[in-house]
Amino acid sequence: MAMINLDELPMRVGLGQFQELSDERLQFIKQCGCDDFQMNTPLLAGADRWEYEDIAQVVHRATDAGLRLMSIENVPKTFFDKIMLGLPGREQQLDNMAYTIRNLGRAGVPILGYAFMPGGVWRTSNTTPVRGGATATSFHYETAQAVQAGDKTNFGIWATVEIDREYSEEDIWDNYCWYMERILPVCEEAGVRMALHPDDPPVPTLGGVGRVFRNFDNFRRAMETFDSPMHGLDFCHGCWSEMRGGEGVLDAIRFFGERGKILYVHLRDVQGPVEDFTECFLGDGNCSPVEAIRVLKEVGFNGFLIPDHVPKMIDDTDWCHRGRAWTVGYIKALIAAVEP
Repeated sequence: MAMINLDELPMRVGLGQFQELSDERLQFIKQCGCDDFQMNTPLLAGADRWEYEDIAQVVHRATDAGLRLMSIENVPKTFFDKIMLGLPGREQQLDNMAYTIRNLGRAGVPILGYAFMPGGVWRTSNTTPVRGGATATSFHYETAQAVQAGDKTNFGIWATVEIDREYSEEDIWDNYCWYMERILPVCEEAGVRMALHPDDPPVPTLGGVGRVFRNFDNFRRAMETFDSPMHGLDFCHGCWSEMRGGEGVLDAIRFFGERGKILYVHLRDVQGPVEDFTECFLGDGNCSPVEAIRVLKEVGFNGFLIPDHVPKMIDDTDWCHRGRAWTVGYIKALIAAVEP
C-alpha cells in the first residue's frame, strides 16, 4: 500500500489514544472534522509481532471511511521489554520489531510512536476535580515514591514491565543505544518514522528504574546521537510542561521544530510542576496553547496534533468523547487563528 506523503499535508488536528477501531469511532472522528487518527497499542493478533494482513485491514477500514491512519503509538510491552532492560532474548525481540516495522511500512503506516520507558506511566489519582467538576489525572511524587511499581495505588496508563532489579539512568540509556543502532536502519529501509515520547512523569526514577527522557539535554542527546530522517519526536506538550512547571516549552518547540524533528504533537497541559501536577483543560494550565501553536507555525511544523489525555466531562464515556470533542474544537480554532 502507498505510504502517505507527510510533506504535502498542513498542520492539522487528529484523534487518537484508543486500541480498537469501531464504525462509531470512525464516524466520531469524521464528525469532529478530522481526517487523521492514531491508535495506541492496537489490539492486533500476535504475542510477539504484528502481521501485515492485520495492519493492512485497519488501514483499509480507515481509507474506506475517508480517514488516514497516521500513526500507531506503542507496541505491546511484551514486544520489547527485554530490549528496554537489556535482558537475554532481546535479539529475538529485535528481529520481531524489525518484522513489525517492515509490515507497518508495507501497509502504509508512516509513523510508529514509541516510549523507552520500562518503568511505565504513573499517576497517583485519576479522579482529581478540575474546572466545573470535570475529573482528570494527577501525580504527586512523594506519594508515588511510597508505592512499588505494579501496586494498585499506581494508576499506570501504560503499564510497567516486570522489573528484576534496579536500573540506573545510564543502564536504560545504554539499552536504548543498543536498540536504536539496530532498528533505525530498518526504519530507513521501510520508510517508517520513529517518534519518541517523553517519560511520563519526567522524574529521575520511579519503581527502581531510571527515566532517561525527562529533560531537554537528554532529548537533544538522543536526536543528535541518532540523527536519521526517520527519527524524531512525539512532542508531548503536557510532559514538557511538567518538566519545569511550564518553562522552556516554547524553546524546545523552536529547537526541535527548526530541525524538523517534531513528527506529531500531544497537545495537552498540566497545572503545576512535575513533583505535583494535575492534568487540565487547554488554556487552564502552565502554558499558553496560543503561543505553542504560533511557534509550531513559525518553525514550519506540518504534522498533526491530538488531544491525548483530556478531562472527563459530565456524562462522558470512558474514552472521554465529550472532553475530546471540546479539545478538538479548541485546537482547530487555534490553528485557524495562525493561518494566513
